[in-house]
Amino acid sequence: MTNERRVLVHPDMDALIGAVAARFLTKVIDLLDESETINVVLTGGTVGGAVLHAVATSRMRDAIDWTRVHFWWGDERFVPKADPDRNELQAREALLDHLPTPEANIHPFPASDEIEDIERAAAAYADVLREHAGSSTGVQVPRFDITFLGVGPDGHIASLFPEHDSSRDSSLTVVAVRDAPKPPPLRLSLTMPAINSSDRIWMVLSGAEKASALGLALAGASPVEVPVAGAQGRKRTVFFVDDEAASQVPPNLIATQY
Repeated sequence: MTNERRVLVHPDMDALIGAVAARFLTKVIDLLDESETINVVLTGGTVGGAVLHAVATSRMRDAIDWTRVHFWWGDERFVPKADPDRNELQAREALLDHLPTPEANIHPFPASDEIEDIERAAAAYADVLREHAGSSTGVQVPRFDITFLGVGPDGHIASLFPEHDSSRDSSLTVVAVRDAPKPPPLRLSLTMPAINSSDRIWMVLSGAEKASALGLALAGASPVEVPVAGAQGRKRTVFFVDDEAASQVPPNLIATQY
């Protein structure tokens, strides 16, 4: 199976958000023509939430049978269920509460007031992933059709941070992250093998503070030092960026079309 890496540059954050939302809706329609159900992995953050809001408010939204879409998360803050810092809560408010997706199709990480021990919480999510696992990737997770990832200025993706033990673990599908370098310190995250089992990885970056991480990733930096460098979908890896984030991307790596 071939993998393509592309960088698509947009003039500003508003154009970036609109373009990603439109491409997502179009791709979901295409995927549902091919498969009975699909699996989408969501991310948090300002840009990630803005993309989900743009999807929710698009006129294309009603062209999709959302009962056939399963939603997962790449990582989560290990906080109580109602904590506004939870990626799940932000995604529900931005998009999921506006869709007819059955609750059984929404698969959030456990919250700290549901399972107190973070290691048990990680194992519980790994069990859910295994229950829905496909057979095509060799990793005990569902066949992720699209995985959204944000990228931090330090190059972290999901909750896999530079030089952190979580970024080195390749034996699990879900890792309990302790002492994260940004708050909150306790997090749950898919591991790199689980992320890279995805058919398509879409990373969305905006702002000059992301330029260095993107440049290092494309230059072949170590995934332990710059985790985003290790993200690679089985079919395609796309960096959706604005002009500021693209300032260190070599011109020959910028795609003119999707």
